[in-house]
Parts: sequence; structure tokens; C-alpha cells
Amino acid sequence: MAIAIRTATVNDPVGIHARPAAEFAQAATASGCAVTIAKQGGNAVNAGSILSVMGLGIKQGDTIEITVNGDNAEAVTNNLISTLIEN
Repeated sequence: MAIAIRTATVNDPVGIHARPAAEFAQAATASGCAVTIAKQGGNAVNAGSILSVMGLGIKQGDTIEITVNGDNAEAVTNNLISTLIEN
């Protein structure tokens, strides 16, 4: 299994609110990989949990770190970053 770790800056003016958190959590779960998300320097949470993702309180300008452990980790990470950037 492969591991991919990527950081990104959240550009959405309202941060990661309910809709993007739900889409991100669904994509993380559908990937079949173990996925976590954290604010840079903070504790990682299960990215498949909408409430956990929203509980991070990610705002515009925050840097997040996504870690994917599983088959096709790089591709899954790219997809998850796209999910957040498109919102």
C-alpha cells in the first residue's frame, strides 16, 4: 500500500462548511482508502466523517494536510484536493 500526504490552502471565503465537508467525506469514504484531514499542526481526524471534518473549523486561508493510505493513494489525494478546491 502507498501513502500520500498533501497540503493545500483553503480558498473558499466561508471555509469548509457543510456542503463541501459532506462532498469531501463522501469522496474519502468512496475511495476505499484510509483518509485523514488536519489543520496544519493540528490533530488529524477521519476524513470520512462529516462531523469530524466540520469540527476542525477550517476557515479561508487555513492550510490543511490530507493523508491517504491505500491503493492509488496519489490519485485519491489529487481527487480529494480537487473536491475541496472546486467548492
